[in-house]
Amino acid sequence: MTGKDWRRLDESDVRIRPGKGTRPRSKRRPEHADASTAMVIGKDRGRWTCAIDSDPGRVVTAMRAREMGRVSVVVGDTVGIVGDVSGKPDTLARIIRVEERSSVLRRTADDTDPYERVVVANAEQLLIVTALADPQPRTGFIDRCLVACYAGGLEPVLCLTKADLASPDELLAGYAGLDIPAVVTRHDEFPDELVGRLKDRVTALVGHSGVGKSTLVNRLVPDAGLATGVVSAVGKGRHTSVAAVALPLPDGGWVVDTPGIRSFGLAHVTADDIVLAFEEFAAAAEECPSACGHLGSPSDPDCALDDVVTEGDASSERLASLRRLLGSRAGHEDDR
Repeated sequence: MTGKDWRRLDESDVRIRPGKGTRPRSKRRPEHADASTAMVIGKDRGRWTCAIDSDPGRVVTAMRAREMGRVSVVVGDTVGIVGDVSGKPDTLARIIRVEERSSVLRRTADDTDPYERVVVANAEQLLIVTALADPQPRTGFIDRCLVACYAGGLEPVLCLTKADLASPDELLAGYAGLDIPAVVTRHDEFPDELVGRLKDRVTALVGHSGVGKSTLVNRLVPDAGLATGVVSAVGKGRHTSVAAVALPLPDGGWVVDTPGIRSFGLAHVTADDIVLAFEEFAAAAEECPSACGHLGSPSDPDCALDDVVTEGDASSERLASLRRLLGSRAGHEDDR
Protein backbone atom coordinates (compact mmCIF):
# COMPACT_ATOMS: atom_id res chain seq x y z
CA MET A 1 0.00 0.00 0.00
CA THR A 2 3.00 2.27 0.32
CA GLY A 3 2.77 5.29 -2.04
CA LYS A 4 -0.91 4.63 -2.85
CA ASP A 5 -3.95 6.62 -1.73
CA TRP A 6 -6.09 4.12 0.11
CA ARG A 7 -9.18 6.08 -0.97
CA ARG A 8 -8.48 5.10 -4.63
CA LEU A 9 -8.30 1.33 -3.97
CA ASP A 10 -10.94 -1.09 -5.28
CA GLU A 11 -11.54 -4.85 -5.02
CA SER A 12 -8.81 -5.66 -7.53
CA ASP A 13 -6.21 -4.38 -5.08
CA VAL A 14 -7.26 -6.75 -2.33
CA ARG A 15 -5.10 -9.86 -1.87
CA ILE A 16 -6.57 -12.66 0.25
CA ARG A 17 -4.55 -15.80 1.00
CA PRO A 18 -6.82 -18.84 0.66
CA GLY A 19 -7.25 -21.01 3.72
CA LYS A 20 -5.82 -24.52 3.79
CA GLY A 21 -9.27 -26.04 3.57
CA THR A 22 -10.39 -24.20 0.45
CA ARG A 23 -8.08 -25.87 -2.06
CA PRO A 24 -9.82 -28.77 -3.81
CA ARG A 25 -8.00 -32.07 -3.30
CA SER A 26 -7.81 -34.80 -5.90
CA LYS A 27 -8.17 -38.48 -5.00
CA ARG A 28 -6.15 -39.46 -8.05
CA ARG A 29 -2.78 -40.97 -7.38
CA PRO A 30 0.17 -41.15 -9.76
CA GLU A 31 0.14 -44.31 -11.87
CA HIS A 32 3.92 -44.77 -11.65
CA ALA A 33 4.04 -46.35 -15.09
CA ASP A 34 7.84 -46.18 -14.96
CA ALA A 35 8.11 -48.13 -11.70
CA SER A 36 10.67 -50.92 -11.55
CA THR A 37 9.55 -54.44 -10.64
CA ALA A 38 11.30 -56.13 -7.77
CA MET A 39 11.12 -59.14 -5.45
CA VAL A 40 11.13 -58.52 -1.70
CA ILE A 41 13.96 -60.58 -0.20
CA GLY A 42 14.14 -59.18 3.32
CA LYS A 43 12.28 -57.01 5.80
CA ASP A 44 13.30 -55.29 9.01
CA ARG A 45 12.03 -52.29 10.99
CA GLY A 46 9.99 -50.59 8.30
CA ARG A 47 12.53 -51.16 5.54
CA TRP A 48 12.41 -53.77 2.79
CA THR A 49 15.34 -55.20 0.83
CA CYS A 50 14.36 -55.81 -2.78
CA ALA A 51 16.00 -57.42 -5.81
CA ILE A 52 15.22 -55.50 -9.01
CA ASP A 53 13.79 -57.92 -11.62
CA SER A 54 14.64 -60.72 -9.14
CA ASP A 55 18.31 -60.14 -9.90
CA PRO A 56 20.43 -60.83 -6.77
CA GLY A 57 23.07 -58.48 -8.17
CA ARG A 58 20.70 -55.47 -8.08
CA VAL A 59 19.62 -55.08 -4.46
CA VAL A 60 18.02 -51.89 -3.13
CA THR A 61 16.51 -50.76 0.16
CA ALA A 62 12.98 -49.35 0.08
CA MET A 63 10.30 -47.95 2.32
CA ARG A 64 6.54 -48.25 1.88
CA ALA A 65 5.04 -45.21 0.14
CA ARG A 66 2.60 -43.16 2.20
CA GLU A 67 -0.28 -43.71 -0.23
CA MET A 68 -0.10 -47.47 0.41
CA GLY A 69 -1.22 -47.02 4.00
CA ARG A 70 -0.63 -50.22 5.95
CA VAL A 71 -0.75 -52.63 3.01
CA SER A 72 1.16 -55.78 3.94
CA VAL A 73 4.53 -56.29 2.23
CA VAL A 74 6.30 -59.60 2.96
CA VAL A 75 9.26 -61.58 1.70
CA GLY A 76 8.48 -63.04 -1.71
CA ASP A 77 6.14 -60.23 -2.75
CA THR A 78 6.48 -58.77 -6.24
CA VAL A 79 6.39 -54.99 -5.85
CA GLY A 80 6.62 -51.80 -7.89
CA ILE A 81 9.44 -49.46 -6.84
CA VAL A 82 10.15 -45.82 -7.72
CA GLY A 83 12.87 -43.40 -6.71
CA ASP A 84 16.55 -44.19 -6.41
CA VAL A 85 16.98 -47.82 -7.46
CA SER A 86 20.73 -47.60 -7.93
CA GLY A 87 21.36 -49.56 -4.75
CA LYS A 88 24.13 -47.18 -3.70
CA PRO A 89 24.82 -46.75 0.03
CA ASP A 90 22.39 -44.52 1.94
CA THR A 91 19.84 -44.49 -0.91
CA LEU A 92 16.18 -45.27 -0.31
CA ALA A 93 13.50 -46.15 -2.86
CA ARG A 94 9.73 -46.34 -2.36
CA ILE A 95 7.40 -49.33 -2.74
CA ILE A 96 4.26 -48.01 -4.41
CA ARG A 97 2.30 -51.22 -5.05
CA VAL A 98 2.18 -54.95 -4.35
CA GLU A 99 1.23 -57.29 -7.18
CA GLU A 100 -1.34 -60.03 -6.72
CA ARG A 101 0.10 -63.03 -4.92
CA SER A 102 0.15 -66.46 -6.57
CA SER A 103 0.48 -68.28 -3.24
CA VAL A 104 0.63 -67.41 0.45
CA LEU A 105 2.08 -69.35 3.38
CA ARG A 106 0.14 -68.26 6.46
CA ARG A 107 0.11 -69.32 10.06
CA THR A 108 -1.31 -68.16 13.37
CA ALA A 109 0.35 -68.32 16.78
CA ASP A 110 -2.09 -71.07 17.79
CA ASP A 111 -5.49 -72.41 16.82
CA THR A 112 -7.32 -69.77 18.86
CA ASP A 113 -5.41 -66.76 17.53
CA PRO A 114 -7.57 -64.79 15.03
CA TYR A 115 -4.55 -62.88 13.68
CA GLU A 116 -2.95 -64.64 10.74
CA ARG A 117 0.65 -63.95 9.79
CA VAL A 118 1.84 -64.16 6.21
CA VAL A 119 5.22 -65.87 6.36
CA VAL A 120 6.10 -65.95 2.65
CA ALA A 121 4.36 -64.86 -0.56
CA ASN A 122 4.64 -66.31 -4.08
CA ALA A 123 6.66 -69.40 -3.13
CA GLU A 124 6.09 -72.27 -5.54
CA GLN A 125 6.88 -75.00 -3.04
CA LEU A 126 7.38 -75.51 0.67
CA LEU A 127 10.29 -77.66 1.78
CA ILE A 128 9.27 -79.22 5.10
CA VAL A 129 12.58 -80.06 6.77
CA THR A 130 12.37 -82.88 9.32
CA ALA A 131 15.13 -84.82 11.04
CA LEU A 132 14.80 -88.60 11.15
CA ALA A 133 16.49 -88.61 14.54
CA ASP A 134 17.91 -86.16 17.09
CA PRO A 135 15.27 -84.75 17.37
CA GLN A 136 12.68 -87.36 16.56
CA PRO A 137 10.29 -86.47 13.71
CA ARG A 138 7.02 -84.82 14.74
CA THR A 139 4.39 -85.91 12.26
CA GLY A 140 1.79 -83.61 13.79
CA PHE A 141 3.92 -80.63 12.77
CA ILE A 142 4.42 -82.06 9.28
CA ASP A 143 0.67 -82.52 8.89
CA ARG A 144 0.03 -78.93 9.89
CA CYS A 145 2.58 -77.68 7.37
CA LEU A 146 0.84 -79.75 4.70
CA VAL A 147 -2.49 -78.17 5.62
CA ALA A 148 -0.95 -74.71 5.26
CA CYS A 149 0.42 -75.73 1.83
CA TYR A 150 -2.91 -76.95 0.52
CA ALA A 151 -4.73 -73.89 1.86
CA GLY A 152 -2.16 -71.44 0.49
CA GLY A 153 -1.49 -72.90 -2.95
CA LEU A 154 2.05 -74.24 -2.42
CA GLU A 155 3.43 -77.61 -3.47
CA PRO A 156 4.73 -79.52 -0.42
CA VAL A 157 8.05 -81.36 -0.49
CA LEU A 158 9.35 -83.46 2.41
CA CYS A 159 13.04 -83.12 3.18
CA LEU A 160 14.21 -85.78 5.62
CA THR A 161 17.61 -85.01 7.11
CA LYS A 162 20.09 -87.07 9.16
CA ALA A 163 19.43 -90.27 7.22
CA ASP A 164 22.78 -91.51 8.52
CA LEU A 165 21.13 -91.82 11.96
CA ALA A 166 17.83 -93.52 11.06
CA SER A 167 15.93 -95.03 8.14
CA PRO A 168 13.29 -92.90 6.38
CA ASP A 169 11.11 -95.88 5.36
CA GLU A 170 8.60 -95.79 8.21
CA LEU A 171 8.03 -92.05 7.97
CA LEU A 172 7.67 -92.14 4.19
CA ALA A 173 5.16 -94.97 4.45
CA GLY A 174 2.95 -92.78 6.60
CA TYR A 175 2.64 -90.25 3.77
CA ALA A 176 2.36 -92.67 0.85
CA GLY A 177 -1.34 -91.90 0.45
CA LEU A 178 -0.65 -88.22 -0.21
CA ASP A 179 1.84 -88.69 -3.08
CA ILE A 180 4.16 -86.04 -1.65
CA PRO A 181 7.61 -85.80 -3.22
CA ALA A 182 10.37 -86.49 -0.72
CA VAL A 183 14.12 -85.95 -0.63
CA VAL A 184 16.37 -87.76 1.86
CA THR A 185 19.68 -86.17 2.88
CA ARG A 186 22.61 -86.99 5.17
CA HIS A 187 25.41 -84.87 6.55
CA ASP A 188 28.23 -86.71 4.72
CA GLU A 189 26.74 -86.34 1.22
CA PHE A 190 25.97 -83.28 -0.87
CA PRO A 191 22.19 -82.98 -1.54
CA ASP A 192 22.35 -83.20 -5.35
CA GLU A 193 18.75 -84.42 -5.69
CA LEU A 194 17.51 -81.48 -3.66
CA VAL A 195 19.51 -78.99 -5.71
CA GLY A 196 17.80 -80.24 -8.86
CA ARG A 197 14.35 -79.88 -7.31
CA LEU A 198 15.01 -76.30 -6.17
CA LYS A 199 16.65 -74.99 -9.35
CA ASP A 200 14.88 -71.98 -10.97
CA ARG A 201 12.07 -72.08 -8.41
CA VAL A 202 11.13 -70.07 -5.32
CA THR A 203 11.11 -72.44 -2.34
CA ALA A 204 10.32 -71.67 1.28
CA LEU A 205 11.96 -73.77 4.00
CA VAL A 206 10.28 -74.50 7.30
CA GLY A 207 11.28 -76.68 10.22
CA HIS A 208 11.85 -76.93 13.96
CA SER A 209 15.11 -75.81 15.49
CA GLY A 210 17.71 -78.57 15.44
CA VAL A 211 16.47 -80.43 12.35
CA GLY A 212 19.39 -79.24 10.22
CA LYS A 213 17.65 -76.50 8.24
CA SER A 214 20.44 -73.96 8.67
CA THR A 215 23.06 -76.56 7.77
CA LEU A 216 21.09 -77.36 4.64
CA VAL A 217 20.82 -73.69 3.66
CA ASN A 218 24.56 -73.23 4.08
CA ARG A 219 25.22 -76.16 1.76
CA LEU A 220 22.75 -74.94 -0.85
CA VAL A 221 23.96 -71.34 -0.72
CA PRO A 222 27.73 -71.28 -0.07
CA ASP A 223 27.64 -67.53 0.61
CA ALA A 224 24.49 -67.72 2.74
CA GLY A 225 26.12 -65.94 5.69
CA LEU A 226 27.34 -63.08 3.51
CA ALA A 227 24.06 -62.85 1.59
CA THR A 228 22.02 -62.84 4.78
CA GLY A 229 24.19 -60.07 6.18
CA VAL A 230 23.62 -57.91 3.10
CA VAL A 231 19.87 -58.46 3.15
CA SER A 232 19.55 -57.72 6.85
CA ALA A 233 22.09 -54.88 6.99
CA VAL A 234 19.31 -52.37 7.54
CA GLY A 235 18.56 -54.12 10.82
CA LYS A 236 21.85 -52.84 12.24
CA GLY A 237 22.97 -55.96 14.04
CA ARG A 238 19.70 -57.76 14.68
CA HIS A 239 20.05 -61.54 14.69
CA THR A 240 19.07 -62.65 11.20
CA SER A 241 17.15 -65.79 12.23
CA VAL A 242 14.17 -63.84 13.57
CA ALA A 243 12.72 -63.08 10.14
CA ALA A 244 12.31 -64.75 6.75
CA VAL A 245 14.99 -63.97 4.18
CA ALA A 246 15.27 -64.99 0.51
CA LEU A 247 18.67 -66.24 -0.66
CA PRO A 248 19.70 -66.76 -4.31
CA LEU A 249 20.77 -70.23 -5.39
CA PRO A 250 24.01 -70.46 -7.41
CA ASP A 251 22.30 -72.18 -10.37
CA GLY A 252 19.13 -70.07 -10.34
CA GLY A 253 16.11 -69.83 -8.07
CA TRP A 254 15.61 -68.68 -4.49
CA VAL A 255 15.30 -70.34 -1.10
CA VAL A 256 13.38 -68.47 1.58
CA ASP A 257 14.79 -69.37 4.97
CA THR A 258 12.19 -68.94 7.71
CA PRO A 259 12.95 -68.77 11.44
CA GLY A 260 12.54 -71.91 13.54
CA ILE A 261 8.83 -72.35 14.28
CA ARG A 262 7.62 -73.89 17.54
CA SER A 263 3.96 -74.13 16.52
CA PHE A 264 1.95 -73.80 13.34
CA GLY A 265 -1.50 -72.41 14.14
CA LEU A 266 -4.27 -72.99 11.60
CA ALA A 267 -7.07 -70.76 12.88
CA HIS A 268 -7.38 -69.22 9.41
CA VAL A 269 -7.92 -72.53 7.59
CA THR A 270 -11.32 -74.19 7.06
CA ALA A 271 -11.97 -77.86 6.37
CA ASP A 272 -13.16 -76.99 2.86
CA ASP A 273 -9.84 -75.24 2.14
CA ILE A 274 -8.10 -78.59 2.57
CA VAL A 275 -10.64 -80.73 0.72
CA LEU A 276 -10.43 -78.46 -2.33
CA ALA A 277 -6.79 -79.49 -2.73
CA PHE A 278 -7.94 -83.12 -3.21
CA GLU A 279 -9.67 -83.06 -6.59
CA GLU A 280 -11.30 -86.48 -6.24
CA PHE A 281 -13.16 -85.36 -3.09
CA ALA A 282 -13.91 -81.70 -3.91
CA ALA A 283 -17.21 -82.30 -5.74
CA ALA A 284 -18.55 -84.72 -3.14
CA ALA A 285 -17.79 -82.24 -0.34
CA GLU A 286 -20.39 -79.90 -1.80
CA GLU A 287 -23.05 -82.53 -1.02
CA CYS A 288 -22.11 -82.67 2.66
CA PRO A 289 -24.34 -81.11 5.33
CA SER A 290 -23.65 -77.53 6.32
CA ALA A 291 -20.67 -77.12 8.67
CA CYS A 292 -19.49 -80.68 7.98
CA GLY A 293 -15.91 -81.16 9.15
CA HIS A 294 -15.47 -84.14 6.74
CA LEU A 295 -14.00 -86.25 9.53
CA GLY A 296 -16.46 -89.12 9.09
CA SER A 297 -18.16 -91.04 11.90
CA PRO A 298 -18.78 -90.34 14.68
CA SER A 299 -18.03 -86.60 14.27
CA ASP A 300 -19.61 -86.26 10.80
CA PRO A 301 -21.74 -89.36 10.17
CA ASP A 302 -23.36 -87.92 7.01
CA CYS A 303 -20.10 -86.92 5.31
CA ALA A 304 -20.29 -87.60 1.57
CA LEU A 305 -16.57 -88.29 1.17
CA ASP A 306 -17.09 -91.93 2.11
CA ASP A 307 -19.25 -92.34 -1.00
CA VAL A 308 -16.27 -91.45 -3.21
CA VAL A 309 -14.35 -94.44 -1.82
CA THR A 310 -17.40 -96.73 -1.98
CA GLU A 311 -17.88 -95.89 -5.65
CA GLY A 312 -14.23 -96.67 -6.38
CA ASP A 313 -13.18 -93.13 -7.36
CA ALA A 314 -10.55 -92.87 -4.62
CA SER A 315 -8.66 -95.19 -2.30
CA SER A 316 -9.43 -95.59 1.38
CA GLU A 317 -5.77 -94.75 2.12
CA ARG A 318 -6.17 -91.43 0.34
CA LEU A 319 -9.29 -90.59 2.36
CA ALA A 320 -7.60 -91.65 5.59
CA SER A 321 -4.67 -89.33 4.81
CA LEU A 322 -7.03 -86.45 4.04
CA ARG A 323 -8.93 -86.98 7.28
CA ARG A 324 -5.68 -87.11 9.22
CA LEU A 325 -4.88 -83.63 7.90
CA LEU A 326 -8.39 -82.46 8.71
CA GLY A 327 -7.96 -83.80 12.22
CA SER A 328 -4.68 -81.94 12.56
CA ARG A 329 -6.40 -78.71 11.53
CA ALA A 330 -9.06 -79.38 14.15
CA GLY A 331 -6.40 -79.80 16.84
CA HIS A 332 -6.30 -83.60 16.95
CA GLU A 333 -2.55 -84.17 16.91
CA ASP A 334 -1.32 -87.47 15.47
CA ASP A 335 2.36 -87.92 16.32
CA ARG A 336 2.76 -91.46 15.07
